[in-house]
Amino acid sequence: MLFIKSPIVSVEWLNQNLEASNLIILDASIKKVTSDDIQQTSKQIPSARYFDIKHRFSNTAAPFPNTVSSQKQFINESRYLGINNASAIVVYDDKGIYSSARAWYLFKAFGFNNIAVLDGGLPDWEKARFKTEDKTEREFSLGDFIGIYNPDYFKFFNDIISISNNPDCLILDARSSDRFNGLVDEPRKGLRSGHIPNSLSLPFGSLLNGNCLKPKEELKSIFQELNAVNKKLVFSCGSGITACILALAANVLDNDNISVYDGSWTEYGTLTNENN
Repeated sequence: MLFIKSPIVSVEWLNQNLEASNLIILDASIKKVTSDDIQQTSKQIPSARYFDIKHRFSNTAAPFPNTVSSQKQFINESRYLGINNASAIVVYDDKGIYSSARAWYLFKAFGFNNIAVLDGGLPDWEKARFKTEDKTEREFSLGDFIGIYNPDYFKFFNDIISISNNPDCLILDARSSDRFNGLVDEPRKGLRSGHIPNSLSLPFGSLLNGNCLKPKEELKSIFQELNAVNKKLVFSCGSGITACILALAANVLDNDNISVYDGSWTEYGTLTNENN
């Protein structure tokens, strides 16, 4: 039985453990909202199962994208993927580290800890010339996964109003600095530019070396420069996806006093005006 001790694992580690009886590999790839590139790879890591963030693992009836699902929905969809309580999960995406962190964070929010993000994702897997296969539709034996939602993992609009004025809390925004500072239009049509009052910019790309997270000491320095030590950290982005990369980095630093603003700027920018 495989037990994963770190929030990230290398492509070499995964290749060495491909035959573990309880291993489940999830492909959580999505299209980048800031990219016009519609082409997606037709390849996957052997035996990978598609983790559909946008539909099956989001509340699609909610007014904003990527809203965390109900506990019932998350349990049922995880079981449909054949996930068991005894599973060891490695999740990746086709960008390196992008949407995979959202899948990792969701499982953590529902009490599942035997999970890691593949450092470097599919690009580094292919770069190492490890085996891939064509993507294919599969059905799986129903799993026995049981998850219990922990509300501390997510914050919502009313929470953010008070948190943004709390000196013991810090909101870090994973969007680019140009989007944070309102120098470019938001990719979602009609959404105003700007940022949450008293939040700071921490673009998720600044935490990466190529497709991988930066070494722990470099991540530590970045968070220290933002005076993010010994504070309750809340991570935001455009719609709750890349905020989870910041959460992943904080977890690597053994900081568990963290939350993700689920609606992120899409919600905040919609529900407020420029004077808020």
